[in-house]
Amino acid sequence: MIDLDAVKAEADRLSLGRSAAVRADDQRVSLVLDVTGLAGADQDRIETELRAGLRALTGLAEIRIARSQEKPDVPIIVIGSGKGGVGKSTLAANLAVALGAQGKRIALVDADIYGPSQPTLMGTGTAKPDTRDKKLVPIAAAPNVAMLSIGQIVAPGQAVAWRGPMAGNALTQLVDADWGAIDLMILDLPPGTGDLQLSIIQRHRPLGAVIVSTPQDLALIDARRAISLFDQTDVPVIGMIENMAGFQCPHCGQASDPFGSGPVEVEAARIGVAFLGRVPLTLALREASDAGKPPAGTPGALADLFGDIAGRVENWVDDRKTQKDTKYAARP
Repeated sequence: MIDLDAVKAEADRLSLGRSAAVRADDQRVSLVLDVTGLAGADQDRIETELRAGLRALTGLAEIRIARSQEKPDVPIIVIGSGKGGVGKSTLAANLAVALGAQGKRIALVDADIYGPSQPTLMGTGTAKPDTRDKKLVPIAAAPNVAMLSIGQIVAPGQAVAWRGPMAGNALTQLVDADWGAIDLMILDLPPGTGDLQLSIIQRHRPLGAVIVSTPQDLALIDARRAISLFDQTDVPVIGMIENMAGFQCPHCGQASDPFGSGPVEVEAARIGVAFLGRVPLTLALREASDAGKPPAGTPGALADLFGDIAGRVENWVDDRKTQKDTKYAARP
């Protein structure tokens, strides 16, 4: 007589908790093996060990193992500042475009329900998303970048006078849209640390956060508040970006620092997070943003700068995902 409890316990031990629906009788053992996040070689290894261990335990030759794999969760990173007017949306748009240029399939969500700016920054004009099976279908905004914003749905210039719960539900529809196959979702957060930020954290559990600040003390004060919110809700801070760091006169070429330079890098070092880069205040960046053509998509110094920042973010995301996927693979 086969001891089902013993079979379940052995299957659980050998699979490190990945076995389910374990069945056993005097002829066979059957189970479902969850291989989510495992490389092919590790899937084969764990199945081989399961077969050998259960055969040794039961003496049965027939061990049926079906592999299952959940649809992988798309990692979400949020771009926050705690304060408006520091160029957070511009950074989010160019980060998305830079990652897309590096081959990543990116979903860009304009989470600033009350002040959407991504349709302008990404140059999607008045294009409106379709629906499929009661889900919004994002609009292609750049190579490998799809985008959704409440600004694509409401009339241009119309105030979005919604209370918190309604705005939160609208944001969920943007996040849970029919994105297709994507590698990473970027959420351009609204300023502040209120309802929408909490809704995003509670409902969608971002993998990490990028903080944007200008060098001014007032901007850094609000950036610290945003970091505090992420610390309290266990969302890791990927790093900080110093925006509007220096200005070069287009006429005489002289460089100056109207907002100062360096405090964001100092703050990042103080709190122990990465400093992702410094973006200057330039006429070219302003003109490209107003024209809906993020400079990260056009070869040049700004594209190289945003590409470097995107590479640092991508490396952090890949490292974080790897940490989650090595539980079984790391076993000796």
